[in-house]
Amino acid sequence: MSTLTGTRHLARLILRRDRVLLPLWVLVLAVLPMTYATSFFELFPTAAERAAYAAGTARNPSIVALLGPVYGESVGALTAQRGGFLLVIVALASLLTVIRHTRVEEEAGRRELLGGGVLGRHAGLTAALLVTYAADLLLGLLTAAGLASTGLPAAGSYAYGLGAALTGVVFATLGGLAAQLTETAGGARGIGIAVLGASFALRMVGDTASNDWPSWLSPLGWAPRIRPYEGERWWVPALPLVASALLAAVAYPVSVRRDLGAGVLPPRLGPATAGRGLAGPFGLAWRLHRGQILWWSVGFGLLGLILGGAAEAAGRSVEGNPQLEQIMARIGGASGLADAYLGATLSLAGLAAAGYGIQAALRMRAEESAGHAEPVLATGTHRSTWLLSHVVFALVGPVVVLAVTGLATGLTYGLSVQDVPRELPRMLGAGLAQVPAAWVLAGIAVLLYGLLPRLAGVAWAVLAVCVLLGQLGAVLELDQWLLDLSPFTHTPQVLRGTWSVTPLWALAALALALAAAGLTAFRRRDVPVT
Repeated sequence: MSTLTGTRHLARLILRRDRVLLPLWVLVLAVLPMTYATSFFELFPTAAERAAYAAGTARNPSIVALLGPVYGESVGALTAQRGGFLLVIVALASLLTVIRHTRVEEEAGRRELLGGGVLGRHAGLTAALLVTYAADLLLGLLTAAGLASTGLPAAGSYAYGLGAALTGVVFATLGGLAAQLTETAGGARGIGIAVLGASFALRMVGDTASNDWPSWLSPLGWAPRIRPYEGERWWVPALPLVASALLAAVAYPVSVRRDLGAGVLPPRLGPATAGRGLAGPFGLAWRLHRGQILWWSVGFGLLGLILGGAAEAAGRSVEGNPQLEQIMARIGGASGLADAYLGATLSLAGLAAAGYGIQAALRMRAEESAGHAEPVLATGTHRSTWLLSHVVFALVGPVVVLAVTGLATGLTYGLSVQDVPRELPRMLGAGLAQVPAAWVLAGIAVLLYGLLPRLAGVAWAVLAVCVLLGQLGAVLELDQWLLDLSPFTHTPQVLRGTWSVTPLWALAALALALAAAGLTAFRRRDVPVT
């Protein structure tokens, strides 16, 4: 029997299981660069305006650190730089997809069950990599086609799409290697995300330094250095291809030498007796969620520091362009351009925090699928108590993350304008104003889990719709009733100075009603669902 026997069948199984989630992240990430290009065509119709914007962007180290370098003054060059942070999201999506279909399957026992049939030892890893590679390549093709459809040169469009696709390929292969190193999915995710964070930090250092050699060491720094639309370097894509081949050359031999269910790195033994913190379901939930809250807070704190430092320059870079001022004011809802920029970026942070709320709420589904919920519920723990122990962190997590983001943003922006006492509470309030909308999406996840657990992942689709409405709504001038479908449309613009607390109460009440409905449905269904 070949080591690849059964790969085709496993790939079909992966496609069936991810028939909703996989197309969503591919389509969302493919559409966004096209919207950036369309916006730049409308907002900077003259070469002089584009040159002024590019110069202002290049002078600000915070913007360069976040998005990457800008290599020219054309709409294509500006679009390529604006889409620089999307590479991080592509890398993260690819990394988590491979880990989900390798280490998670093994940890849940499904890999061992399938291995009892006619299945080669390399089939599981190969199927996960092939499906993710295909998704990345499709993303690259759709991105290139979308950019070319806006009028941008085809060569530059396909260069940008190729860079995005190969970035995903590198981190998909990294996910395959990380899945071999630890015996838990959480450990594999931790290794992969740590490498992704280090790559982002290395790219930031290189892009903001006088010599950019550190960026050449980062997988996130290769795609921008293809230089789409500015004299494409077609030899640069060889770097991610070689890196992927090297990672795969390590992952495959390791997958054969280790035991099924084990990892290369030995597990760390815990204490012989449990502490008081694990005496009840809330203590157990805290143990399960604390790592995520910590790392999300650290990541968003660093992001807030960068965003706040870039705000003043972002305001100056678009001065004198009335059309851009009007669009930015509509997106950010603030009188000044800097406030508009901060309002828009904190709104995006709110969408990301909603992602944390969904992830925390769906941890209940993961615990149930892994068989961990039944032993807990077999004790004196009531169903409502167990569910609420996780829902609490789905609600508290976004508060913590957005508070940290607002404080970090207010600190650096306050320092740049020399008014920290004023800006710190303003940015904290603007960040926390996103919380009720994030709660609504967490409430939807709880409702789906309690009612139709197999469809709980649809909550990610709802988040994707909110992202699309937020990013495309103002540019395409969609009807207001369509924009109102997103809870983030109803978030008050705190930075405008005059706002009402009524929408916040309404969104919070809706979120609690959704969570209560999910709790009621959970109490009435079987655990686990058969």
